[in-house]
Amino acid sequence: MTAQPPWYERDDFWRDFYPVLFGKARWEGTPAAVDQLLALAPLAPGARVCDLCCGPGRHSLEISRRGFRVTGVDRTAGYIEEARRRAEAEGIEIEFVLDDMRRFRRPAAFDAAINLFTSFGYFEDPADDLRVLENLHASLRPGGSLVMDLIGKEVLARAFRERDWSWIEETEGTRLLEERRLSADWGMIENTWTLLGPGREQVIHFSHRLYAGTELAALLRRAGFGEVTLFGTMSGAPYDHKAGRLIAVARRPGA
Repeated sequence: MTAQPPWYERDDFWRDFYPVLFGKARWEGTPAAVDQLLALAPLAPGARVCDLCCGPGRHSLEISRRGFRVTGVDRTAGYIEEARRRAEAEGIEIEFVLDDMRRFRRPAAFDAAINLFTSFGYFEDPADDLRVLENLHASLRPGGSLVMDLIGKEVLARAFRERDWSWIEETEGTRLLEERRLSADWGMIENTWTLLGPGREQVIHFSHRLYAGTELAALLRRAGFGEVTLFGTMSGAPYDHKAGRLIAVARRPGA
C-alpha cells in the first residue's frame, strides 16, 4: 500500500474543501480586509508584495487592484491556475508561482510580504517553520515588512470547542462537521473535517502547530527580523484577552 502524502500536499483536500475555505462571503470580504492590512502596514505606491500561500489569489488580486506589484506563491496547482484565470479575466498583471514555501526565496526582491489565513505551522518538523520565516526575511528588502495572520494559542484557549456543525452555502444540502483535539503540550491541534451531503461523505484529517504570541515573536526574531509587533485584529487592536486573531507585523532591519 502506497503511503498518502501529508495533508498539505494532498490536492484532493484543497479541491474538495474549497467551498469551506473560499466561500462567497470570504471573497466579498476581501476588499475590507485589504483596507485593514494596508492601514496596519502602509506601503509606498508601486511597492512589490509577496503573498506567500496565496491560494486562488484572493488577497493577491485585491492588492494588485490597488496599484502594487504582486507575486503570489502557492504549492497547489489548481489554486495557481484559478488565480491566473481570474487575473487574466480582469486584465491584472500578477506573477503567480507554483512552489513550496519551504523553498521559495528571492533575495531582497520585495518591499513587503504577507502570510494570512493561518497558512503557517503545517509541517511535522518545527525547523521547517523557521526555514519559511528565514526565506521571507531573505526575500524582503532592508526595512521591508511581513504581516502574518493566524490563530494564536491564547485565542484558541478562550474559544476552543471540540466540535461544530455548519452549512456550506455554495453547496446545497451539505454540512461540515469540524472536530478538534489538542496535543498534551498545546503544541499542535488535530482536526477532522467531514463534509456530509446528498450522496456525499468526505473526511480529511489535518494538523498544524500552534503558537503563542511570545513564541511567534521569538521565532521571527530568530529568523532575523528586528521589530515585531503583535495585534489582536487586522484593524490594530491589542493582542490581549479580547483578541480574535494573532497578527504579527515584523520588519527586516535596515533602511
